[in-house]
Amino acid sequence: MEENNIAAKSRFKRVCVFCGSSAGKRTCYGDAALELGRELVSRRMDLVYGGGSVGLMGLVSQEVHRGGGHVLGIIPRTLMKKEITGETIGEVKPVADMHQRKAEMARHSDCFIALPGGYGTLEELLEVITWAQLGIHDKPVGLINVNGYYNYLLNFLDKAVDDGFITPSQRSIVVSAPTAKELVQKLEEYEPMHDGVVAKVMWEAEQLEFRTSLQTEIAR
Repeated sequence: MEENNIAAKSRFKRVCVFCGSSAGKRTCYGDAALELGRELVSRRMDLVYGGGSVGLMGLVSQEVHRGGGHVLGIIPRTLMKKEITGETIGEVKPVADMHQRKAEMARHSDCFIALPGGYGTLEELLEVITWAQLGIHDKPVGLINVNGYYNYLLNFLDKAVDDGFITPSQRSIVVSAPTAKELVQKLEEYEPMHDGVVAKVMWEAEQLEFRTSLQTEIAR
């Protein structure tokens, strides 16, 4: 009964997770990925991720899949070789390139969560933050600040606010917490502070056109 109550309260059906294709040097990063997987399962949220079974990406996808959740891995065809990314868990959606991968991950998701990662994780995270800033979407964006991993990034954002490059309302786009449980709860409670209705309508129209061209490209 308690599990059903938790599931009924969730705003989200599918969560996009950005994270490293490496497990990192500290066990706390792998533990955080597994914790996030269990949290998604407990709230009956499905996973959207970049495909593959290596690093933190593999850990979180395997945990969700093992718990009975649906896993959608979106991966460029050039990275589908098993020796590069490992075998994708669950449903696989091949795309033409990295740009299309990010667009499809965003389209299939209701919110975004970043675990620790490197350049790719940071690039994906900053892009969906920028899309929210521009009003392209109003989906919550959060990061799990495992053991202070993202402290420097959060300090940078605060510095950008202090120096006038980011407004306080734009700073609120980024939600953070040290654990998966705390972050997901914050995302459940998140309310956007910007008005992006016009931009969102334009974005949806562009995505409709993009999906048509994408289907043509993949069919080649």
